[in-house]
Amino acid sequence: MTDLLRAAGAVVWRGEESRPEVAVIHRPGYDDWTFPKGKLKSGEHEIAAALREVNEETGLTVLLGRALPPVHYLSTGRLKRVDYWVAQVAGDDGFSPGDEVDELRWLPLEEARRLLTYEWDVGLLRALRAAPLETVPLVLVRHASAGSRSEWQDDDALRPLDAGGRSQAANLAAALPAYRPELLISSPSARCVQTLVPYSAEAGAETKLEPLLSEESHDPEKTTALVREIAVPAAVCSHRKVLPNLVKALSGKDVHLRKGAFAVLHRAGGHVVSVERYAA
Repeated sequence: MTDLLRAAGAVVWRGEESRPEVAVIHRPGYDDWTFPKGKLKSGEHEIAAALREVNEETGLTVLLGRALPPVHYLSTGRLKRVDYWVAQVAGDDGFSPGDEVDELRWLPLEEARRLLTYEWDVGLLRALRAAPLETVPLVLVRHASAGSRSEWQDDDALRPLDAGGRSQAANLAAALPAYRPELLISSPSARCVQTLVPYSAEAGAETKLEPLLSEESHDPEKTTALVREIAVPAAVCSHRKVLPNLVKALSGKDVHLRKGAFAVLHRAGGHVVSVERYAA
């Protein structure tokens, strides 16, 4: 639907997972209590928008956990979709009251439920407790667009990203800070390595090359075992021939990714508790 309004935000929590507090904001223009959120800028990835809006409204830098159910409602006669995520605080620049948001409160869930203005926000609190709050992200990326395989005359492993692929890689670099991967692993193919370059350069992180993620050398059992052993937040870039079987083996889900797209597997207690798919 071309007329759909898009926004993004987060339910930010702190404290013990068994007794969390959530951040609730007051907007004087609407005289409401709600969760931080805001509209996507033109061309902005929804994940990047969530990070930006939460920071602008609360002063908090956050890490995203699993996605919460999107909220839909009418705004000025148009359908609006707001994507939300569970989020934890990674940094705090300090809250500054302003015209858009004049108060921030950290509240236990029951107190937040009583204060929230909108029933859909209360629904987000219910979804918050439906699965573990603290998870470890594994981001599985299909390499970005790299032109036509049939038109490339050299070794296919050397085929680089095209202009569209470089744009997709930039979008990925804007989304990956939501997960702060400590480990970057890629197929040695140039198109995979280059997909991670914008993020790795910005983060000052080295990308490890792994032949088991390549089209030529991957082995379903060995590749799955390698990725399953990753215990820290990580981003892994590979190919169409590798990723569907890998996601299926790790999560039991059938997920197919277009070029530049990525899946986020959230893990807790050795199990995948959420699988999400995003376009670049």
